[in-house]
Amino acid sequence: MLLCSACNVNVTGANESQPAANATRPADDAAAQAAARNAAYDFEIVPERNAQQPNRVLMAQVALDRRGFSPGVLDGKDGMSYKAALRGFQEAHNLPVTGAFDQKTGIALLEGEARPTTWLVKIPQDFARGPFFDVPKGLNEQASLPALTYRNLLEKLAERFHTTPEVLVALNPPGTRAAAGATIRVPAIDSQPVARIDGDERSWGETLASLGVAKDQPQADHIVVDKSEGLLKVYDADNRMIAQFPVTTGSQHDPLPLGEWTIRGISRNPDFHYNPDLFWDASSKDQKAVLKPGPNGPVGVVWIDLSKDHYGIHGTPEPQTIGRTESHGCIRLTNWDAARLAQMVKSGVKAKFQA
Repeated sequence: MLLCSACNVNVTGANESQPAANATRPADDAAAQAAARNAAYDFEIVPERNAQQPNRVLMAQVALDRRGFSPGVLDGKDGMSYKAALRGFQEAHNLPVTGAFDQKTGIALLEGEARPTTWLVKIPQDFARGPFFDVPKGLNEQASLPALTYRNLLEKLAERFHTTPEVLVALNPPGTRAAAGATIRVPAIDSQPVARIDGDERSWGETLASLGVAKDQPQADHIVVDKSEGLLKVYDADNRMIAQFPVTTGSQHDPLPLGEWTIRGISRNPDFHYNPDLFWDASSKDQKAVLKPGPNGPVGVVWIDLSKDHYGIHGTPEPQTIGRTESHGCIRLTNWDAARLAQMVKSGVKAKFQA
């Protein structure tokens, strides 16, 4: 169990060293169950005769997301996170750092591929099942839920395709339904199979698939969190930037701890141990509580623990706020970016926090 007083949370994570559950099932039964799990996250692409002309900004955002230089929420807006993602990609690929989707950047980013920006998909039956819960704002009220999962199918779809419910509504005609078997337009984020992970007691493989994040990612040698830029940059052993994510870092009450730290461990789909004594803004009526895992939990789907006591890197239930609001001292990313980062780092990776 890990304690974060800055984020005001203890997180209990999966034990990666434990043997896989149900390892003695017959092979055919295991194969059938694996196929059923994959079917829940395999979105069938519906062919189009007259594909929509892409929003140029959204086209670049989707390509940046694929390449690991995240613009955060895919929304087609020419905002700060989008420009920062372009600058990061340009820097990593020895291009003029303009922050603009210029011709040279487009050639390098798209690699000559005529890949779609959005596509029509059919919503898998099992993906649509939920469960879904109306998640209250109060943490004590949240503790009464069996899981802090999505509020509805539209929100679940939005995170799967790295956007927000509002963007999905804007991409689709009035009256479009989010339901099993329905067709809906989404950003063109590829489906991923459910990863097979030894000791995966908290269904991390399914979490990755539910967020459209591949298990296999380039491996980090060290990371840098830049407070002024609001970015987390990932570097390989040759000091080459291989990924970049927008982040929210600290606040006046709980500032980002500048300095050099080390990743101590990763808790995937963690519990949240709420202690109101550690929250400067907690209600006097609040009590200690344990909140179950889920993407709408206070630390999202993953907690990356740091050698700086009580600090970590984690996801968020509100992806649209990344880079726009303050945190309780820790480093927050969208759930899909946090999940990707979790596949890139391991214990011992160095983390530098700079102003």
